[in-house]
Amino acid sequence: MSNEKPVIIKRVKKVKGHAHHGGAWKIAYADFVTAMMAFFLLMWLLTVATEEQRRGISDYFDNPLQVSMMGGEGVGEQTRPLPGGGEDLSLSDGEVRWGDPLPQDVEEMLREQEQKELEALETTIREAIESTPSLNQFSEQLLIDITDEGLRVQIVDKENRPMFEIGSARLQPYAAEILAELADLLNEVGNRVSITGHTDAAPYPGGAVGYSNWELSNDRANTARRELIAAGLDPDKILRIVGLASTVPLDPDNLLSPINRRISILVVNRQTEQAIVEGQAAAED
Repeated sequence: MSNEKPVIIKRVKKVKGHAHHGGAWKIAYADFVTAMMAFFLLMWLLTVATEEQRRGISDYFDNPLQVSMMGGEGVGEQTRPLPGGGEDLSLSDGEVRWGDPLPQDVEEMLREQEQKELEALETTIREAIESTPSLNQFSEQLLIDITDEGLRVQIVDKENRPMFEIGSARLQPYAAEILAELADLLNEVGNRVSITGHTDAAPYPGGAVGYSNWELSNDRANTARRELIAAGLDPDKILRIVGLASTVPLDPDNLLSPINRRISILVVNRQTEQAIVEGQAAAED
């Protein structure tokens, strides 16, 4: 009897092709399709929405609470690109329909929030004046204060250093630099802007029936508007352009003082904007 062990031969069967990789690719593909659908939905919304509605959407992301409380274009049921939701805004102490006066506590909360934003902007502008050489050298010609209507920035003339050419709406280069620096700062808040031109009491050659300080002050305010927009200010932020000639002097004791020649840029609060839109704004203080 032989002691040799039997030889075992194994046959390995090779399978052509690739092994199964699972369904991970399906998840990645689904994510891709979802992202593309969201992209095309966004493109469609931008196409069908009006300019006012797009501005309302932009304002909502800047200050959602304020826009939601105010209602208006782009917020109410009748003007939304995609209808839905109800027409009532529920609050803890009752219900308010869009456009109705807000409860006192909500109104007060919005005013306090807006006041803080304007105060923060005032601080930012003052810091920019101190740290920016192009502004710091003209700090004596920049007057900043908060009024009942909003944050006011006034650029005034100084002896031998006027903002505009004498009797003209042509802006001096240094004044253009100031406006360019202010444009970016004004974009930091959602509030709109009113621009007012002022002159001194020196009569314009040509008499009261010709080109006068009224036209000159308005032309200068409009020049400031164009310069701000050219420097990057959102055109939709411009609410009003006003020319007041010499009727509101900074120095009433000397109506010919250079300080009376100025451009006033007012970042209006919500209450003032509503009054202006409704045609009930009081004369500038």
